[in-house]
Amino acid sequence: MSILRRDLAPVTAEAWKEIDEAAAGKLKLDLAGRKLADVCGPHGWNYGAVNLGRLALDAKKSKDGLQWGVRMVAPLVELRLPFFLEILELDYTARGAEDIDLDPVVAAAATVAHFEDHAVFNGMPAAGIEGILTATPHKPLTVTSPEAYIGATVEACEILRESGIEGPYALVLGTAPYKELARATDDGHLVRKNIEGQILNGPVIHAPALEGGLVTSTRGGDYELTIGQDLSIGYAAHDKERVELYLTESFMFRVLEPQAAVPLKTSKAK
Repeated sequence: MSILRRDLAPVTAEAWKEIDEAAAGKLKLDLAGRKLADVCGPHGWNYGAVNLGRLALDAKKSKDGLQWGVRMVAPLVELRLPFFLEILELDYTARGAEDIDLDPVVAAAATVAHFEDHAVFNGMPAAGIEGILTATPHKPLTVTSPEAYIGATVEACEILRESGIEGPYALVLGTAPYKELARATDDGHLVRKNIEGQILNGPVIHAPALEGGLVTSTRGGDYELTIGQDLSIGYAAHDKERVELYLTESFMFRVLEPQAAVPLKTSKAK
């Protein structure tokens, strides 16, 4: 039996398909960190830590010259978020219904995506994770209007080049600035299209878990996201009316090149 125990759930095959597709759709939309990092895995439940390739050496030296050290690893973070669905609603899929209520699935996916991406961008000290924004030595560039993202993106790319960070580059924005940029025009042209086609030769990425934004390289080798158990839905319990499911995963994120990102912050022009 799988640790997810899906075979024990009072959920039809048709309903499982709808549940998985609803979660996958939301995760694909909201997970931005995976578009920037080298993703290693999934390695499965048994994978517990990332080998750092270093030793924590004992400070004391023995009289015979023997030295020893403990291999350093980064343990994976494992999370589980429960949510509830109505069994009758799920049974409607077996009767051919195509409009069942899967809002709890989508909400759970949004929460888990935010958790993972918050660790990627802002770090998670309790788990030993340093985020992209907390690791970078570059000072934030201030953006006073959606149109100003053109100049800020150009400047950020130049900072990265001067630091020896090659492209291609991506502009990554939180929800508010992303929406503002999507509506902005310059001489009748969409600012976003100008940035993507003329400056980045790459995408503007929406990152709901990010406040403000950043410009970063997508060349590879700068960030590493290690997946143990990839995002999966399991079964916990049920009664006559509801089934309790959960969304789970295990991961570790590492910044390998701190200089690979330039932060952007928004500020209204005076």
